[in-house]
Amino acid sequence: MVRCDVLIVGGGPAGSSCAWALRDSGLDVAILDKRRFPRDKVCGGWITPAVLDELQIDPAEYAQRRVIQSITGFRTSYMRGPEIESDYSQPVSYGIRRCEFDEFLLRRSGAHVFEGEPLASVERAGDSWLVNGRIHAGLLIGAGGHFCPVARFAGANARTETAVAAQEIEFEMNPSQVADCSIQGEIPELFFCADMKGYGWCFRKGNFLNIGLGRLDPRALPKHVADFLRFLKMRGKIVFDISASMLGHGYLLYQETRRKMFDDGLLLIGDAAGLAYSQSGEGIRPAIESGLLAAETVIVAKGVYTKEKLAGYGARIKARFGDSKGDWSTAIGRQLPPRCMHSIARVLLSSRWFPRRVVLDQWFLHRNEPALRVPSYSPLHS
Repeated sequence: MVRCDVLIVGGGPAGSSCAWALRDSGLDVAILDKRRFPRDKVCGGWITPAVLDELQIDPAEYAQRRVIQSITGFRTSYMRGPEIESDYSQPVSYGIRRCEFDEFLLRRSGAHVFEGEPLASVERAGDSWLVNGRIHAGLLIGAGGHFCPVARFAGANARTETAVAAQEIEFEMNPSQVADCSIQGEIPELFFCADMKGYGWCFRKGNFLNIGLGRLDPRALPKHVADFLRFLKMRGKIVFDISASMLGHGYLLYQETRRKMFDDGLLLIGDAAGLAYSQSGEGIRPAIESGLLAAETVIVAKGVYTKEKLAGYGARIKARFGDSKGDWSTAIGRQLPPRCMHSIARVLLSSRWFPRRVVLDQWFLHRNEPALRVPSYSPLHS
């Protein structure tokens, strides 16, 4: 029988960041994950300088053995429209490979890690939990993504939720493909669908290329993806065939989430809580910040993990990410007919001001949001 104070189910950025933030708390923290690390993870894979700051990661040190692609600009357009390049002349984001980044965070988390073990059973045992018939924990934290079993135990039903569906692929190009690829590592390219319900991307990280497309309306997603790949060839972005299959995944946007994020002895973080940014679909920064906020909540609770003691987590999430129902951009997209949205998108995305000041600065880079700082009374960064 294994005993711990906190069991985190899911070893991705949310779970690992939460455990890392609890490393000096005096609590016994464990992470359970069904996969063994390193493992592949379907994700575009870029992080902002704020993420590195929050996690105290030196990009130069990280780059010694891992891929970290400096991003100094973006090229944006609506499908088949003019491409607008926004140059920042300094790194505003970094491309990472999730197989490397996630393992790095997990190994330095300081938690005891149970790898290759799925959550098979969970039951309440007094004021604690019994997981898989052998792990006793005072607090259970769900960090297992959109289909997290802890979220399902808490009442979430992914089949009834409105989620973004995406397909993407990341692969290492051979020398011939490298020569034929016009995508620049410093300048990822974003192509928005005519109805603004999704976008495709091309993102190069050294010799690795990541291509994908996600939509809030998942109907006929394979057709949208196939059309996007043909469009990239037509534009001369890639001239070679992609032999491997595109991989799919789904996630909730913060504007769409109705999941219960806390209960007696239970918290949900990251994609398990449905915290991806509503406009861009990015989940890494919200996952990491929710993990840090959850850790702060745990420390303040001082070992009493009742619903009332954990309610501060919900308040912290709202203070950081705002009202989940208050996103004007996605609300407008739902109310206007597709033809009208197409006309508006064509005008806005063809300008130079809107792609940089709204799409990039606000929606993708969140440049107006400084790195998360926890209160000084918390030992999270001691």
